[in-house]
Amino acid sequence: MPKLMSKGTLRIFALGGLGEIGKNMYVVQYDDDIVVIDAGLKFPEEEMLGIDLVIPDVSYLVENKDKVKAILLTHGHEDHIGGLSYVLKELNVPVYGTKLTLGLVENKLREANILSDTKLNLINNESEINLGSLRITFFRVSHSIPDSVGIAIETPEGLVVHTGDFKFDFTPVGNLSADIHKMAELGKKGVLVLLSDSTNAEREGYAGSESTVGNALKEAFREAKQRIIVATFASNIHRVQQVIDAAIEYDKKVAIVGRSMVNVVNIGIELGYLQVPEGMIVDIDEINKLPAEKVVVISTGSQGEPMSALTRMARSTHRKLDILPGDTVIISATPIPGNEKYVARTVDQLFKIGADVIYGPGSVSGVHVSGHGAQQDLKLMLNLIKPKYFIPIHGEYRMLRLHSDLAEAVGIPRENIFIVENGETVEFNNGNGRYGPKVSIGNVLIDGLGVGDVGNIVLRDRKLMSQDGILVVVVTLSKQNAAILSGPDIISRGFVYVRESEELLDEANRLVTVTLQKLMVENVSDWSSLKTGVRDVLGRYLYEQTRRRPMILPIIMEV
Repeated sequence: MPKLMSKGTLRIFALGGLGEIGKNMYVVQYDDDIVVIDAGLKFPEEEMLGIDLVIPDVSYLVENKDKVKAILLTHGHEDHIGGLSYVLKELNVPVYGTKLTLGLVENKLREANILSDTKLNLINNESEINLGSLRITFFRVSHSIPDSVGIAIETPEGLVVHTGDFKFDFTPVGNLSADIHKMAELGKKGVLVLLSDSTNAEREGYAGSESTVGNALKEAFREAKQRIIVATFASNIHRVQQVIDAAIEYDKKVAIVGRSMVNVVNIGIELGYLQVPEGMIVDIDEINKLPAEKVVVISTGSQGEPMSALTRMARSTHRKLDILPGDTVIISATPIPGNEKYVARTVDQLFKIGADVIYGPGSVSGVHVSGHGAQQDLKLMLNLIKPKYFIPIHGEYRMLRLHSDLAEAVGIPRENIFIVENGETVEFNNGNGRYGPKVSIGNVLIDGLGVGDVGNIVLRDRKLMSQDGILVVVVTLSKQNAAILSGPDIISRGFVYVRESEELLDEANRLVTVTLQKLMVENVSDWSSLKTGVRDVLGRYLYEQTRRRPMILPIIMEV
């Protein structure tokens, strides 16, 4: 690689997607030019009670909004585009993506009422765009959704390559192979730094070809005696196509269930990514009129999400469809880390109903292969790109570490490999890389229509209430003579059953009365001191009696 004499600084970091699965967002900055790669979301962790979604904190980008040139999208999965509608409300910049990716994005922006305010730019693997001092090109990669691309960013400091999510599939559905020759050309040109997908760094060998799933699905369809329900990721259009192909072969009709699945299938058909014969898809209301052996249902819920279509069918709470004994249920996905118990719970429930359940990755069932490259795929990418420096991305910390070991095994010096977490920067000057200053980052929590209004304090309160419940103490005081006019009334929710704890609550009531009278005799009249006194004495007593610490909420009124 020729020696560079750049006067600026190249800085690379992530606002999400490092040390975690989901909410991918990566930042490449050369002086006053910033491009953002992806704007994803992730689903909440178990302790995030009541939270619907988690997106990256884009405060750094908002503070530098004049420098942000664009958001570049690698593909249309939720963990890469799901946060876009929230981010664009804070940061209205042009968005670049492939045809299918923008089709899925348009739907989200329309729902958020910002489609008309957003500039969407269509690209493909042949596109070249110039953004300030940065020249951007793209290369096609194989993944579990069509129109996936990697991104090459030419900077005055050197070439930065971001793989997006990828594997090497030599017999892909749709016959569009990865641009291996383009990757090799980038490697020959000289790449300063590679950012590469680490999701499957723990798995040996190569990722399986998507086309092998089609044969397994057809075998399952041949063996099925009654209805077939296939649960998969809504955005896995290749998988949906193979289910439809199997249904065609065995002369079955297809119904689509689940809001996100319906949306994606409609977009896929409209844009030409799904080939569906006329009359093949029927409304969910029509399937009860058809013979059971002629029905296939494609559903959401492969991750066991509590409100998903498959989970509701398994619990017999779906409005229009119940799973019956003898139905075949195919779960064509593997659990995202953290979702294992939800999937297991759903599978158990399906077995209780009497369904025949086909689930499990790879050789276990054959009905799913990953869209992410295993170790040999990752090594092949490293050997094609031949970067001077390497940053593993998109994965939990152990995956990043294992990917860095693979990079070292193919010849990248350990000192040229940077394992970083969200907010940690890597800087490059004149071809030399080093750790840079940390950027302030965090999570923005989405709860209903609220964006960022639930923080750690609210979550702490929710956790406390979920563990030991809440006790509300209502008292009315007289302003004139500092006497208790009514109460204390104690309301317990999630702490103790009132009818069985009358003595405990009577004593609590007495302690509150004595404490308030004592404080008023001492001329303590401000509400905050009165509430603190009640909270302290009640907290000590209840812990002594129950070894529990409920949230105590005093409500003091003056008349």
